[in-house]
Amino acid sequence: MGHSKAVVGINWGDEGKGRIVDYLAKDSNVVVRYQGGNNAGHTVINTYGTFKLHLLPSGVFHKDTVNVLGAGMVIDLEQLSIEYHEIQSRIDFDIDLKISDKATILLPYHVLLDKAEEERLSDKKFGSTQKGIAPAYGDKFMKRSLKIGDLYNMNYVEEKLSESLEWVNHLLTEVYELPAIELGSVMDWIQTYRDFILKFVTDTDQLNKLYQEKSVLFEAQLGALRDIDYGIYPYTTSSSVLASNIPIGAGYFGRVPSEIIGVVKAFSSCVGEGPFVTELNEEDSHFLREKGEEYGAATGRPRRVGHFDAIASAYGVKIQAATELALTKLDTLSGINTLKICTAYEVNGENQQSFPHTSLLHHAKPVYEEFEGWDEDITGVRNFEDLPKNAQRYVSRIEELLHTTIKSISVGPERSQIILL
Repeated sequence: MGHSKAVVGINWGDEGKGRIVDYLAKDSNVVVRYQGGNNAGHTVINTYGTFKLHLLPSGVFHKDTVNVLGAGMVIDLEQLSIEYHEIQSRIDFDIDLKISDKATILLPYHVLLDKAEEERLSDKKFGSTQKGIAPAYGDKFMKRSLKIGDLYNMNYVEEKLSESLEWVNHLLTEVYELPAIELGSVMDWIQTYRDFILKFVTDTDQLNKLYQEKSVLFEAQLGALRDIDYGIYPYTTSSSVLASNIPIGAGYFGRVPSEIIGVVKAFSSCVGEGPFVTELNEEDSHFLREKGEEYGAATGRPRRVGHFDAIASAYGVKIQAATELALTKLDTLSGINTLKICTAYEVNGENQQSFPHTSLLHHAKPVYEEFEGWDEDITGVRNFEDLPKNAQRYVSRIEELLHTTIKSISVGPERSQIILL
């Protein structure tokens, strides 16, 4: 049986998972996405250039790697086609892609419904990326969805779509006061991408055999605090991002990865709505945001940034069951005189070190430890001992607070800019 690893987010997403997966993919035969859609992105910088991946696994840049889109995903056929062809045109080998026949199709009207609902919610919005993810997962659990494998039978697709559009058009016309959608337009959209998609469709038995025989790397989207069950609900995504979901979302039945690598940023950042206890004011955010290029890979939205939150991170480590950590963007902190780590929350006048329910999180205040910063450029450092002493102290304290070993530290976006411990 092949060896397996997972790379998962510890915080709100945008931790830098893409560069870690890209680094590890060279030693993996298979890289698998097991949940989500194109509502988030992984930025990867390598010899081919700079890429923002939204649906394709980060293993696409390695010639001998098989890339799998698992059953737990919702897949926008048009966006997958665009992303695939854009990347294929920039690399010098053919991408080996497999798509689970059990994955859900995200349709154009899901995007329309997503945008309409966020507009209706106005200042009470949940921070949707407006890529259609929530409506697509909603249809999945209401049993109105089309699956990738349905593309083999277009008569069935037309029949199922006709039924679904009765409900969709009721919503569009009666609730959102938008024009109805014609069946023919959706069928044309599907036909445009059907042949392209069917080249890659793979059934569960084939995928299960692949996982048993190969070295597999599972790649999560977003982070633990955006998990639909254990995150800061309702400011979450619509699927489970946790490593615990891999057996279901990937079809890795009855097994868990041998190693679960939790990715955590050297400071806090998030895109979207919801409580964010250590958030900096706009003036103080500007330095970190610009230096770290903190803008959402999928949306381009400016990320909210804050001091390192050890309470939220320790919770993320626990629910991801991380066996080790990868710390990213330490180089971004060079030049800051005083660094802070949140080591407790004050909730209702009392300090606590457990991560509270969302209803209490809105009122939590951070309790900080302060650390002297460093001015040195650390992007060329490759050994922990060569980091400035203040940087070493900062990293060691994070490791101590999260009770998990930090095995790698990224000090720049390139594959080579990493310290292995």
